[in-house]
Amino acid sequence: MAVQNARAAESTAQDNDTYKQLDQFMNVFQKVRADYVDKTTDKDLIKGAIDGMLASLDPHSSYMDAHDFQQMKMTTDGNYGGLGLTVQADDGVVKVVTPTPDTPAYRAGIKSGDYITHIDGKLIYGSTLDEAVDKMRGDPGSKVKLTIVRPGRDKPFDVLLTRETIVIKPVKWKVMDNIGVINIISFSKQTGADTRAAIAGIDKQLGHKPTGYIIDLRDDPGGLLDQAIETADAFLDHGEIVSQRGREKDDIERYYAKPGDDAHGLPIIVLVNAGSASAAEIVAGALQDQRRAIVMGERSFGKGSVQTLLPLTDDTALRLTTARYFTPSGRSVQEGGIHPDIDVPQLSDPDYKDRPKFREDDLRRHLINEAKVDDSVLEADSKSDPRFAASADALKKQGVNDFQLSYALQTLSRLDPSAPATKVAAALPPTPSLVPTAN
Repeated sequence: MAVQNARAAESTAQDNDTYKQLDQFMNVFQKVRADYVDKTTDKDLIKGAIDGMLASLDPHSSYMDAHDFQQMKMTTDGNYGGLGLTVQADDGVVKVVTPTPDTPAYRAGIKSGDYITHIDGKLIYGSTLDEAVDKMRGDPGSKVKLTIVRPGRDKPFDVLLTRETIVIKPVKWKVMDNIGVINIISFSKQTGADTRAAIAGIDKQLGHKPTGYIIDLRDDPGGLLDQAIETADAFLDHGEIVSQRGREKDDIERYYAKPGDDAHGLPIIVLVNAGSASAAEIVAGALQDQRRAIVMGERSFGKGSVQTLLPLTDDTALRLTTARYFTPSGRSVQEGGIHPDIDVPQLSDPDYKDRPKFREDDLRRHLINEAKVDDSVLEADSKSDPRFAASADALKKQGVNDFQLSYALQTLSRLDPSAPATKVAAALPPTPSLVPTAN
């Protein structure tokens, strides 16, 4: 009885403190609406309070009013008028997470890590991310000028872009040297089905099974959890794909592969880089942990949290971080990301050493990974790797515009003695043997 009384007293004290804080909030609200230098609306003040509360949690939780909800729907559906940029707010300016391939921003050479400071000559410092996105989107055919600050360059520079209807095809594929290359650009509603269709299309074009597959997840910002699960399932026959764990210890949900491997158990290489995030990391981590694929490239972004869309009204919702996700071996990729089995730098990019890498742990108030490993010493290693000594100019002369892809192609080609030698054979050093693992 004494314990129950103590708990009741503690709960009452907590409630009283909460009511005091709410009274304080209302006092501030009333003073702002009465005395602020410019006239305000209650709607704007309340939305600002909600935004501030959620911004104090983590970078990915947010309140979505009717406008935000519609914008998210357009992006998820993969069809809108704009430039093809995934961006993130960063201390009052807009930071580029990644440009989407085959869009105006991508073709103009905008890079991950670039800062957008002005739109059409107007400073956007202090504007909300939504306001900046609205200014970049618009009618197809209309023009917009972005002022870019790129770390490593002395001066900002302007880029004039023509907006297009951005119809994001989440999956593209091609055949190179008897190898199926599947480029997964984002995880929207059709990604899983399109991945399976890509595998079937590769088989049909060749008229037989390929030597193997390359799954290119570079600069894929992620998307829908169910599509990440469906995509990984296309390459797995059994086993866990991912688990998500909430606040309580027993709040765990696991997702498993169904029988049937669309890729026929053939060898797989997964390409990742610092722009591979969220759903892309789920796929890479699942195939890596299940020993179904070798992961090549650079350490991924490190977003290991799950956001749930909680409807509030018909046209508003709360996008709230409700869980962390873990790979089949129990790894959380939060902050640390997916580490490649074989680190392969993008030698065809002449600035790859100097260009800053933008990852989850660069965001303010990001969730902390309690088992985080500090890789700063490893990443700062200045010793040159004798396997990767070719310069960008030398590779360009040999026709290599994407070294990481070429390296993966050469690795898989060694498994097929009948396949034609790739044109980068002379430029590529020996790689570890790649043995397919049946699942």
